[in-house]
Amino acid sequence: MRINEDTLLEGKNVVLVPYNADHVPRYHQWMASPELQKLTASEPLTLEQEYDMQRSWREDDDKCTFIILDKQRWADPNVPEEGCMVGDVNIFLTDPSDPSLGELEIMIAEPSYRGKGLGKEVTHMMMCYGIHKLGIRKFEVKIGLGNKISIAMFKKLHFNELFVSEVFQEVTLGLTVDEALRDDLLDNMDFMQEREYGKVRDCRNGAKPSIST
Repeated sequence: MRINEDTLLEGKNVVLVPYNADHVPRYHQWMASPELQKLTASEPLTLEQEYDMQRSWREDDDKCTFIILDKQRWADPNVPEEGCMVGDVNIFLTDPSDPSLGELEIMIAEPSYRGKGLGKEVTHMMMCYGIHKLGIRKFEVKIGLGNKISIAMFKKLHFNELFVSEVFQEVTLGLTVDEALRDDLLDNMDFMQEREYGKVRDCRNGAKPSIST
């Protein structure tokens, strides 16, 4: 999507930035992992195909993608942005007849960052963005049956089981955003700041720290 091409979202422990060409080599390395291929139900791509995918995700109207950065590392302008990458998060508009339905997908690709609560923080941030900017009112997630940690996290966030596919070995969980949930979610997101990605990136590349720690 073009809507977030100049959007940076700063949280407590993470920074979300649009997926651009500079991120592709690191992303390609991640997706060479059989473990991540299994968790994301993905097929390995060549580097050229990965660049094509990045361009497609930037242009397509039904995909909103952010790269997840370690905020502490990103605050150091001496660390290249691709060296701060820990995963990605997406909202897919899967039903052309219902643009209020968004499928949420989160990947913490770096093993050392798992189990630290980043997935929960990123989920809250992306849900808030989806509600406020994309008009999402219903969220769904599809998770492999073996990914017990992710299933438990989304159930704690009040997602309910909608469907289990034995064929694809995955469960679909869903959450409808009513007014009370929307207000509660937005009221608890005071820590998230939205900034212009280009300006912050240029400032950072000029060795001027832009993110508070």
